[in-house]
Amino acid sequence: MGDPNQRSVHWSTVITVAAIGIAAGLFTLLGVVGELNRNSASRNDPEYQAAVLENIRPFGRVAVTGQSLEEDVAVKVATAEPAAEVMSGPQVYNIACIACHGPGIGGAPATGDVAAWQPRIAQGSILLNEHALQGLQGDTGYMPPKGGRVDLSDEEIIAAVEYIVRQSQ
Repeated sequence: MGDPNQRSVHWSTVITVAAIGIAAGLFTLLGVVGELNRNSASRNDPEYQAAVLENIRPFGRVAVTGQSLEEDVAVKVATAEPAAEVMSGPQVYNIACIACHGPGIGGAPATGDVAAWQPRIAQGSILLNEHALQGLQGDTGYMPPKGGRVDLSDEEIIAAVEYIVRQSQ
């Protein structure tokens, strides 16, 4: 056996130093290769510029009246959908009013309930139409403007009011 004061080399130290050396060499090699790639794809290269422009090209364009678009851009103008037919009073009632006025919920007088409708009808059609169009906060509940269906025309709402009145006299 050797001198106890003499140091022995541990294999784990040798492996660690070798791994660090290999890692440093790979890091340097990757840096050189990366620099070569950066130089080959110069930002001033027309192919590189074209690729970048293609990657950031917008997928659509906005047509503004009075301004011309590039000739290579095909503009497709959407045609307007034909206006839907005006619905009748019963049609509007069945899609909008029946939810509350059918069963008489939330303070809404039920369609056909003569006793509940007589005082309202007595106030006149102008006031009934106004309440239907603008909404109403009553003693027994709330009706939103147009029964919550603001997409319906005033004429359609008025036709529904007339239908309810006929059914409730």
